[in-house]
Amino acid sequence: MKKLTLALTFLLLASFGFAQQEKDKAKFKEYEPGFYQEVIKKDIQRIKDKLDEEESHKRFLMDQSGMDIPNKVKYYEREWANPVISQGAAGTCWSYSTISFIESEIYRMHDRKVKLSEPYIVYWEYVAKARRFVEERGDSRFTQGSEANAVTRMMKKHGIVPRSVYDGLLHGREYPNHSEMYEEMNQYLQSVKEDNAWNEQQVISTIKSIMNHYIGKPPQSFQVNSQQYTPMSYLEDLNINPDNFIEILSYKQKPYWEKVEYEVPDNWWNSKQYRNVPLDVFMEIIKEGIREGYTMSIGGDVSEAGFLGSTQAAMVPSFDIPSSHINENARQFRFSNNSTTDDHGMHLVGYYNDNGEDWFLIKDSSSGSRNNDPDAPEFGYYFFHEDYVKLKMMNFTIHRSAVEDILERFNE
Repeated sequence: MKKLTLALTFLLLASFGFAQQEKDKAKFKEYEPGFYQEVIKKDIQRIKDKLDEEESHKRFLMDQSGMDIPNKVKYYEREWANPVISQGAAGTCWSYSTISFIESEIYRMHDRKVKLSEPYIVYWEYVAKARRFVEERGDSRFTQGSEANAVTRMMKKHGIVPRSVYDGLLHGREYPNHSEMYEEMNQYLQSVKEDNAWNEQQVISTIKSIMNHYIGKPPQSFQVNSQQYTPMSYLEDLNINPDNFIEILSYKQKPYWEKVEYEVPDNWWNSKQYRNVPLDVFMEIIKEGIREGYTMSIGGDVSEAGFLGSTQAAMVPSFDIPSSHINENARQFRFSNNSTTDDHGMHLVGYYNDNGEDWFLIKDSSSGSRNNDPDAPEFGYYFFHEDYVKLKMMNFTIHRSAVEDILERFNE
């Protein structure tokens, strides 16, 4: 009986208390950052930003301040070339540098100034890469990069057009940007590989349709000065033979005085048309060639401590290797351990002799040569010391008439 009384008493008291208590309310409210977010997390991010700046945004570079560097275009004896043009955000330096070189050759041979289309060659090179991808069942490189002799190879197959009729700039673009186009093509080809769907005609058609959307469909016919042309008839009208532009290479891993393969990823079709010569011959051709009026498309490594955008000059620092020690072994050593890579193609258009040492004027399509006054003559140019060319530039394209004596050693 006592237990029952106690229970009733508790219920009565509880009911009385609940009756007097107001009902609590609830609502959704935006989260308000507290001490962790405002203090602790910000301190973590501050330290991370500081480390990123110290470790990621700083490069170990040669200090060229106070040096007497001939980094003015006015010093250089130079050959004619069209004004510099930007490749934008497209990895197609190989086309821009070689097209510029061929334009200079047309002027040298025929006193004729033309501006040719770089994206026209790029378009057909992508088609060739896609076709090879199908033929090799996916075991073939498909990237934006290529080599100088891809330009002449595509010219032989597809001709050439003026830039005025095909500049590859759609949708209001001022500069090329192939990143989205490339990503879409690459993803498509990977899906072809995954599905084992090796229908060449369908693959090529799809690759073309992607490029047509981003950079436009190349013209099959066009007019220049009221004259009707096709790409092949325009090539014929320019009176140049793509077979006359040859590749000179110098590295020890292949025999000298033989045609060899340039074993780099961008030589994706494994061309064995590179004439391999000793380093002293390589440098002699460059030095004599530019003095005799021959420009050349040249390629090699531009990611070095002595290559500065601030001065636009490329040199070999003594802390890398003294000038007197630069030879075939030093060159091959760096290529073999991948500290010399096939980064970039440019157009060598002039020279300057400074107290017995040659500097070379390099026309460039990348952004690194444009970090200065757009109205300055130096905009779009680099200045390469001969040691840098000797150590880090691996190959170049030149007209065969500049090297007739060299070709005799190749039984040509």
